[in-house]
Amino acid sequence: MSEMITADLVDLELDLSAETKEAAARSLAARMVALGRVTDLEGFLADVAAREAQMPTGLDGGIGIPHCRSAHVTEPTLAFGRSARGIDFGAPDGPADLIFLIAAPAGADDAHLTILSSLARHLMDAEFTGALRSAEDADAAAALISGEDRAASAREASGAREAREAPGTSADSEAPATPSATPDTGAPATPETATSDAPATPATAAEPFRVVAVTSCPTGIAHTYMAAESLENAAREAGVEITVETQGSAGFTRLDPAVIAAADGVVFAHDVPVRDKERFAGKPTVDVGVKAGINRPAELLTEVRDKAARGETTAPTGPTPVDNAGDSGDGYGTKLRKWLMSGVSYMVPFVAAGGLLIALGFAIGGWKIDKAPSVAEHFIWTDHTSWAALLFQIGGLAFAFLVPVLAGYIAYGMADRPGLVPGFVGGSVAVTINAGFLGGLAAGLLAGAVVMGIQRVRIPAVLRAIMPVVVIPLISSAVVGFLMFLVVGKPIASLQSALTDWLEGLSGANAVILGIILGLMMCFDLGGPLNKVAYAFAIGGLTHPTDGSLKVMAAAMAAGMVPPLAMALATTVRGRLFTKTERENGKAAWFLGASFITEGAIPFAAADPLRVIPASMAGGAVTGALSMAFGCTLRAPHGGVFVVPLIGQPLLYLVAIAAGVCVSTAVVVLLKGARKTTPSGPADEAAPAEERVAATV
Repeated sequence: MSEMITADLVDLELDLSAETKEAAARSLAARMVALGRVTDLEGFLADVAAREAQMPTGLDGGIGIPHCRSAHVTEPTLAFGRSARGIDFGAPDGPADLIFLIAAPAGADDAHLTILSSLARHLMDAEFTGALRSAEDADAAAALISGEDRAASAREASGAREAREAPGTSADSEAPATPSATPDTGAPATPETATSDAPATPATAAEPFRVVAVTSCPTGIAHTYMAAESLENAAREAGVEITVETQGSAGFTRLDPAVIAAADGVVFAHDVPVRDKERFAGKPTVDVGVKAGINRPAELLTEVRDKAARGETTAPTGPTPVDNAGDSGDGYGTKLRKWLMSGVSYMVPFVAAGGLLIALGFAIGGWKIDKAPSVAEHFIWTDHTSWAALLFQIGGLAFAFLVPVLAGYIAYGMADRPGLVPGFVGGSVAVTINAGFLGGLAAGLLAGAVVMGIQRVRIPAVLRAIMPVVVIPLISSAVVGFLMFLVVGKPIASLQSALTDWLEGLSGANAVILGIILGLMMCFDLGGPLNKVAYAFAIGGLTHPTDGSLKVMAAAMAAGMVPPLAMALATTVRGRLFTKTERENGKAAWFLGASFITEGAIPFAAADPLRVIPASMAGGAVTGALSMAFGCTLRAPHGGVFVVPLIGQPLLYLVAIAAGVCVSTAVVVLLKGARKTTPSGPADEAAPAEERVAATV
């Protein structure tokens, strides 16, 4: 720590030069600039302000800890300022008189981050902060903060612990010769006391309540460790056993599964998604922001005790989209993509089930089956058209969930479970006002944003229990419904109508261009985000099918079948260009491609992306263009060649697919054949893996 802070980085009269948090940060940052620790003052202050905008850095007890990672920092640095008047950093209990400005480089190493986390823990020690308030000069304050004596003690303890744990060390070799001490008395354990025949230790009158906790914050430098220290102190006072997992920037060590299994309750104090959250399922859980873990730890422990007493537990589930929503360093573009993919991933099963049921209804009952009366009122057991109507109407109901499910799970990806209700409500409004697929996207994003906004409001403890059940669903649904009905819904509905009309009027060159674009998107990432965007656009038109939207669906599915079929054909006609494993994958790719599973080409693309992906895109573009030019239509959103009877112009549709497959096959064979080193026969199959990989680049 000594190299991070010196007397030159200490200002014990900060209030003489600063009255606001911005001015305080500027004054302390200027000292870093003077020492060459920060290269660009304004750029660094912009990064500090961006971090401050995420969450105020003021803490109870008169502490302010503005901090950030910045490309303008040359080495981890800490500056300290003391203000007699106090400076407002947004703490609930008022201004801060102790201000720590922490500057970490964009790529700070784990050792430095560990030291900074140690400082954060010390800030929860009243003796430490009291000594800082009474320090008489900058040298004394810097020495106190650097804490060389504490660091030395920590290193000695760490070294001793590593020596005990490392196999083959002298400590290990001598351990068997030295009788171990009993936990209670420290006396050597005799064989008699170590056997199972020894009398069992009587259980205590009341076993301690056991808690596991996870703390994390956006930067992972200060609040993460302060919340951990605060929870540990409160647990010590309350007689609670607690083990905390700090998910900070320096990485984290997962809690022992046995410790989690033995825990009576869980506390999450976090502002970024908890990693591997499913480990804690089935336990009474309190889930709050990281500052709650710092400011009211005793209250959180009491709350989790009460939940355990009432038997409240979380459902055992796998990771949710919000848990996988990305690291705190993800940009908004990355987060937006993940939120949208969350909605699409939950929508696709409804598409497959509903769409194929509708397709079966048409196949059995003909094109007029959509005019059949409700099977609840008219159903003839021996009439095949009644069965067709049943399938069609069930599929129609499943399809009706597409937009609400899309919106609901976009909001879920943003705000977790509280986003579901307003998301589904907003999606239903989108269906009601004919805003369609675009309306569902907007509704999901609005719902997630509204819930996230409500969750940032500080709520009295008496209302917290009803927030997720009553308050958040009520307020968020009303707000999202209002916005969708009266503000954004109508313009989106007009846009959706214009898009539908445009698709309906597509012909000639315009249709071919759209087919090319769809084909390129479907084949670019072989089932990835861009593929899913094109597919979602296509199935969105099926909610209100027109001739134009049915052409789009046909083009999208045809193009998506090309990559795996082309790779299968290429491994058949020019097998010597592929490894034995790839030729085996080619056999499976025939079925995957015929079933419209574009991911069947991924093994080939992973091994040779620079040749497989361009070849796939070329064939997909040809197929999409030909499908649109031929006027092929498709009412089923999935199924591949197995739904050809439901395709308009089926023979021309197969011609379009065959043409694209031939183009992709020719291109990939040409590109692979043009390599300087080409596998040829058994000798190459036995070649080292490194040589085969080198031959693909």
